[in-house]
Amino acid sequence: MSKTILGLAGSLRQASFNAGLLRAAAELAPQGTRIQIGSIREVPLYDGDVEAESGLPQPVRALQAQLAAADGLLMVTPEYNNGVPGVFKNAIDWMSRGEGAAIFAGKPVAVIGASPSGFGTTLAQTHWLPVLRTLKAALWTDGRLMVSRAQSLCDDQGNLTDDKTRALLRKFVEGFAASL
Repeated sequence: MSKTILGLAGSLRQASFNAGLLRAAAELAPQGTRIQIGSIREVPLYDGDVEAESGLPQPVRALQAQLAAADGLLMVTPEYNNGVPGVFKNAIDWMSRGEGAAIFAGKPVAVIGASPSGFGTTLAQTHWLPVLRTLKAALWTDGRLMVSRAQSLCDDQGNLTDDKTRALLRKFVEGFAASL
């Protein structure tokens, strides 16, 4: 049976280490599993007045549809100032609006991330816990992946080139896919 995982990277930067980590995850997904890479780039800043007047913006509706059709969600988070990136939190906040909260409820979610720091994305991944708990998502905790010193593991386009890290990522994605 085929499985689809929606993958979202929480950075807008072209050569983002996290976008590169997500691309590598899609390449390394086991047979029968597809990681569909979604984009938060066009999601506007949340504004309740806009929501009240116009409903959900099209990019948000598209992400909600992708999430609803997926068997799981892979969040690839940077860590900014020891926390979650504002653009990523904003996208998840928008996605949870309207019928979105019901889409998150019970949805298997895994969180990974890459950072130039020596600590990886430990704090950002931890900061996602209350958000995912509030959304009633089914957080997958059988695996953990925090890529430290990403600049030495990626090329200048953000692509993950380190074989050891790619092997760890493959194992992580295989474990998450097997849980779906």
